[in-house]
Amino acid sequence: MTSETILIVDDQLPNLKVLATMLKGKNYKVRKTMDGESAIEAVQIEPPDLILLDINMPDMNGYEVCQRLKSDEKTKDVPIIFISALSEVFDKVKAFEVGGIDYITKPFQEEEVLARINSQLTIKKQQKLLQKDKELLIEKQKTLEEVNIRISAELNVARQMQELILPNPEELEAIKDLDIAGFMEPADEVGGDYYDVLYNDGIVTIGIGDVTGHGLESGILMVMTQTAVRTLKELREMDTVTFLATLNRAIYKNVQRMDSDKNLTLAILNYSERKMSLSGQHEEAIVVRSSGEIECIDTIDLGLPIGLDDEISDFVDQMVIELQPGDGIVLYTDGITEARDMDKSHYGLERLCDVIHGNWQLSSKEIQEAVIKDVRRHIGKQRVFDDITLLVIKQL
Repeated sequence: MTSETILIVDDQLPNLKVLATMLKGKNYKVRKTMDGESAIEAVQIEPPDLILLDINMPDMNGYEVCQRLKSDEKTKDVPIIFISALSEVFDKVKAFEVGGIDYITKPFQEEEVLARINSQLTIKKQQKLLQKDKELLIEKQKTLEEVNIRISAELNVARQMQELILPNPEELEAIKDLDIAGFMEPADEVGGDYYDVLYNDGIVTIGIGDVTGHGLESGILMVMTQTAVRTLKELREMDTVTFLATLNRAIYKNVQRMDSDKNLTLAILNYSERKMSLSGQHEEAIVVRSSGEIECIDTIDLGLPIGLDDEISDFVDQMVIELQPGDGIVLYTDGITEARDMDKSHYGLERLCDVIHGNWQLSSKEIQEAVIKDVRRHIGKQRVFDDITLLVIKQL
């Protein structure tokens, strides 16, 4: 049952009666007026759903009435169907130019009149629905923008926190036997890469890891790992298996509490008196001798990803690397080797080793800068898809 209101504007009473009878028979609400000024006043007081507007009326014709209504913000959206007798001159082009959407000719044919009215009212309903959808979309977009601003602010705080807990240059310079340079750059506001260098009791503990994915959740797990490593270091825990197994249980239980599927690769290195022990599963460790000779050590058999299972003791192993003056180790995350250029080609381990070999005579800082510069050159204008972390360690 329809409830739309239709205003009929015609200076001929018989036309008003015929149209009103048709429309009331279909349960439309009908309002009537016989001149232009009255029509404009009636529409401004209470806009109808549709207007049937006669062309030829005294004082003000239908074209003028339509122009007046369309120029008013309150009435401009009311659809207008013109009425014209077949014997009258009807300028269809002008009718559409002034804002009419259709026309009906006299004498009226009920089926045609009702079909044209129904068609225009259906279009109007659809336009209203579209407008509502548009308004809802704008509101949702506004809400989303506000959420994004809030999340971005939170991520920036988390990123600053990550940067604050990285080892500072003074700490690295205090380690007399090693020349160390580190670099970390997240792909998004918060990264999932981790590295740290801790020094006490004559032992240097170095950690490097890569949490699956990136973003806030990965960043939180990265901070947890840094805290756990430092805690175990402060407790003077030197047994490799106990160190990694304890750290893993702490991370695993937190991951379970977070209901997360995150985990991380993690390598822990302990250095003392020119000997570096390496344990944990991560990317290949690049051992560089003073001569420039390079050996890549696969860590697949030295551990398991952290946070993947509650117990990893049986999988943890270590190997010891002896370092002579000029020797060193380069550690990295796959954000470097898997960095892609515009053709989606990976930077690769081989290219990384070539750049390291070609610059090994330089300081750790200069080697690190040379590698990062070459990686950036490779990426070019391509989007950076993963966090980039590099750690260069040279025996003095």
